[in-house]
Amino acid sequence: MTFWFQNRLRRAHPTNLLMMSYLAAIAVGTAALMMPGATVKGYIGVIDALFTATSAVCVTGLIVVDTGTYFTPLGQGVILFLIQIGGLGIMTISVALFQVIGKRVVFQQRMAMQEVFSHTPREDIYHLIRSVLYFTFAVETAGAMVLFVHWQPVYPVSEALYKAVFHSVSAFCNAGFSQFSNNLMADQASVVLNMTVCALIILGGIGFPVVYELYRGVVLRESSKVSIQTKSVIAASLGLILTGVLVILISEWNLLSSMGWWKGVLTAIFQSVTCRTAGFNTVDIASLNTATLLFMMFLMLVGASPGSCGGGMKTTTFTVLTAFSWSRLMRYKCVNLFGKTVPEDTVTKSISVLVFSLAAICVAVFLILFIDPDHGGRVQGNRQFLSFLFETVSAFGTVGLSMGITSMLTPAGKLVIVGLMIVGRVGVPAFTYIVAGGEATKGVRYAEENMMIG
Repeated sequence: MTFWFQNRLRRAHPTNLLMMSYLAAIAVGTAALMMPGATVKGYIGVIDALFTATSAVCVTGLIVVDTGTYFTPLGQGVILFLIQIGGLGIMTISVALFQVIGKRVVFQQRMAMQEVFSHTPREDIYHLIRSVLYFTFAVETAGAMVLFVHWQPVYPVSEALYKAVFHSVSAFCNAGFSQFSNNLMADQASVVLNMTVCALIILGGIGFPVVYELYRGVVLRESSKVSIQTKSVIAASLGLILTGVLVILISEWNLLSSMGWWKGVLTAIFQSVTCRTAGFNTVDIASLNTATLLFMMFLMLVGASPGSCGGGMKTTTFTVLTAFSWSRLMRYKCVNLFGKTVPEDTVTKSISVLVFSLAAICVAVFLILFIDPDHGGRVQGNRQFLSFLFETVSAFGTVGLSMGITSMLTPAGKLVIVGLMIVGRVGVPAFTYIVAGGEATKGVRYAEENMMIG
């Protein structure tokens, strides 16, 4: 049996290996959450346990039961563990453990790490993985220390420490899980908490390859060359955050101005950062204007950066699509970014990611509404459709923000969201390979014939 498993492991494609690792973690997490000691009531339904485990492993943050009151410290510990391995990636941890105990890592595992953490082949993939682990635990420890100092005057030492660790890991892994029923709304005015959580989210969502490259170039001064990926990630991240702040300030001016200018700006900054990947909130999402929610869905669709803890289309895809649109508008024959020409294959891949992402979201919304058209009267108001669209975009982007309808979903609707969270976490390119299988081929080329477009 062991030999058969090892043989299958050696033959498995890296993308299949990644999918299997996530599914295995979700299965184990579901079983762990169903243990009598994991919940206050002593039980949880299979669908709700599966939903919670998937949300944790896929670092999404959507919840069907309140994390802080429904789960015991043991159950919360299981969720925290799932968030950590989901954020880092199960394959990352397994490869690191294999190295520690001196076991040989199979080629497929090395290739899986290559696909996750690097856009070009590199010989120092093991060193990169070790750096990822060191960086993760260093940042999470620093974040936990700051949050502990913030909460220590309010809670007993042990409780303050536990909350600090939980929220630091959840923020860095871009999970959005909170032990508070109202998320972080109680600390809306805290500069320390807001800026600490924002910093953790950005560091966890910017992508480990970018951090590694900046560390080698800026700190170690090993190379002055900055890749086009790093430039694109930094430019897109800064642009999206600043644009998000501006849009939220303008769209929610009445709400934010009533808080006071500094508190309003702080809230706008926090929501702009967190709605791309993390899912924390310091305001009631359902109370926001429709225009704000629409723009937040755009930010959630873009998501984090490649090789990070977040999901979505990724900032690099957004950057390439923007450059492609500009090049066509200017009637350029090629797509250029930062003095480099982007390969045509990368451009077409970005377009495919956008199309598939929008298709997946549309199909998910259709299925949820088709399964239960009126939702038994559970969801009221004139923004019912918007609520479900927001929910599906949040699930695909592994964000976790919600307008408050997650617990109202039918069992079938929850399963649709579960599938969407898995697709968002594994990534569109990897998922399409798993579905289609095989390597790309040239196919049959027929005689060309033009057609009208637009």
